[in-house]
Amino acid sequence: MRCFTIMGPSQAGKTTLLEALGSLEGRSIAAEFTDALAVRQFTYLDESWIGFDIAGGPDYLGHAGGALAASDAAILCVAPDPQAAVLAAPYLRLIEESRVPCFIFINKMDLDEARIRDIVAALQAYAGHHIVLRQAPIRDAEGHVTGSVDLVSERAFKYREGKPSRLVEIPSHVQDREQEARADLLEHLADYDDHLMEELIEDRQPAPAEIYSVLAEAHRDNRVMAAYLGAASHGNGVTRLMKALRHEAPGMEAIGTRLGIEDALAIGVASDTKRHVGKSVLIRALGPGIRHAAPLAGGTIGSLTGLDGKPAPEPLATGGVAVAVKSDHMEPGLAYCAERSTPLPAWTRGRPPAYARVLSPANERDDARLSAAIARMAASDPGMWTTQDGTTGQLVVRLQGPLHLRRVLAKLAGEFGIEAVEQPVSGIYRETITKTVTTRHRHRKQSGGAGQFADVELSVRPLDRGTGFGFDETVKGGAVPRNFIPAVEAGAREAMERGPLGFPVVDVAVTLSDGKHHAVDSSDHAFRTAARNGVREALEQAGPVVLHPIDRVAIHLPSIHSGALVALASSLKGQVLGFAAHPEARGWDVFEALIPASAQEELFQALGGLTHGTAWFEARFDHYEELHGKEAERICQARAAELA
Repeated sequence: MRCFTIMGPSQAGKTTLLEALGSLEGRSIAAEFTDALAVRQFTYLDESWIGFDIAGGPDYLGHAGGALAASDAAILCVAPDPQAAVLAAPYLRLIEESRVPCFIFINKMDLDEARIRDIVAALQAYAGHHIVLRQAPIRDAEGHVTGSVDLVSERAFKYREGKPSRLVEIPSHVQDREQEARADLLEHLADYDDHLMEELIEDRQPAPAEIYSVLAEAHRDNRVMAAYLGAASHGNGVTRLMKALRHEAPGMEAIGTRLGIEDALAIGVASDTKRHVGKSVLIRALGPGIRHAAPLAGGTIGSLTGLDGKPAPEPLATGGVAVAVKSDHMEPGLAYCAERSTPLPAWTRGRPPAYARVLSPANERDDARLSAAIARMAASDPGMWTTQDGTTGQLVVRLQGPLHLRRVLAKLAGEFGIEAVEQPVSGIYRETITKTVTTRHRHRKQSGGAGQFADVELSVRPLDRGTGFGFDETVKGGAVPRNFIPAVEAGAREAMERGPLGFPVVDVAVTLSDGKHHAVDSSDHAFRTAARNGVREALEQAGPVVLHPIDRVAIHLPSIHSGALVALASSLKGQVLGFAAHPEARGWDVFEALIPASAQEELFQALGGLTHGTAWFEARFDHYEELHGKEAERICQARAAELA
């Protein structure tokens, strides 16, 4: 059984193309495994095929990794518009990172009059591999595409609605363009075959069989990308694409070499969790022996079902696809051997999610259930990460965007029966002090029995930004016994947990300089309490100021959009550090800037609009800066209301 992944921007016609491929010889079996991945099984010329259909849009790009890893080839489906080629840039980048041979299908040619040469040139700007055009269009007097010429066999075909294309003579007005496109194809293929190069140098016409052979080998070795054209909704060009897949896609044995995992028996393509069913994992068998109760990944396989929901044939055919249920030890994004599993390469995990939100249950009784449900969803969704805010302890979910968040909330309600509410991440601010203050605090408590007594003289002073917390002591004469000094430090640290403005305190040093103790009533608890309260008093007098975090942001984006980011960074009160061409991704830049962490959501929204969803960014904390004026007042008021 052979397998391919079809992907591309939204509205490119991917699902229609897969349906057309699956209908070439009659009925096919289709299943929507998740909202991001549909699967179709069909036969063509007595060979079994599986097609993975990845939903369009940047939010779904992370789901393509597992499918590509398990595929023999990829089909990139694009619209016939040179201006829209940039929307295919993220898909081209992922395909090239995966090293999966790619077939490009320029779809909907019946709706557009754009020159094929311009479309290919626009796509080439984002492809490291050379894109060779395999067909030349035949147009009528009004410029509409009515057929195509195969540039290898030099046979012309006229499209017929709902019927196979009809073989015709190459129209005279097409011959010059066909010869020019064919010469370009042969010139590029000659780079991979010395005999073909000799024939072209000597002005000899190579035989079509030889050209097919050279092209198939170059394609299987992932040296070129071939571009085909048609209109899937009318069945135009679909047979030519399917024949190319059949002859030029590599065999399944190439997968292990490509992934660097030679002994894998199966690959976890994707997983999903549904009510009353539990977790199910879509797998592709790379080796023999995949059956119910067989050892895999250090456990045993549960039941296997086919795409039609019926029990899968056992053992699963090599290259076959099935859904494993009752196999909780299995996860997507892994290559399975009998006794272990190996993570797939990093490119399969997609781009890091940058849209952070805090999720909490609408009903407090669902708190534990929400955490468990989110963990199960994150295990199935490569575009979703979860963390816990170190300051507030709240559950933070990182996603691909607002639409992704909407789907997560809908699934929590529909599949898990949990109503959740979302809000921005709030625990990002800190505070510090601007001057040195010395204070003395006495803690005395007598309530029957042993009392509590501790007296400390403390000095708090600001430290350089990024230093953190410091503590030392200069006590003389045993005014504070040495065994109580660790308790003083512990109390000082507790005071740093929340300053007078309501935020954790950073970059402050505390010095214990003097104090008093009582032989009976002094204790660790008493000195810790005295130090905590004393430091809190000092912080209020030491000119507290709000600090906001500044992140170092690396934005990956198509080069044509880089110029707009200078103004964007300035509007977000950021500092541009520079940008350069990506060293490995053709047509991409990496733009670096220092951006306030509080502006991340605004950056996310603005990037989506400026780049049509093609850009993404990685952010890491760089430093804190003081915040003054009305913005600081607003943040302090919001914090006070939050703590009230």
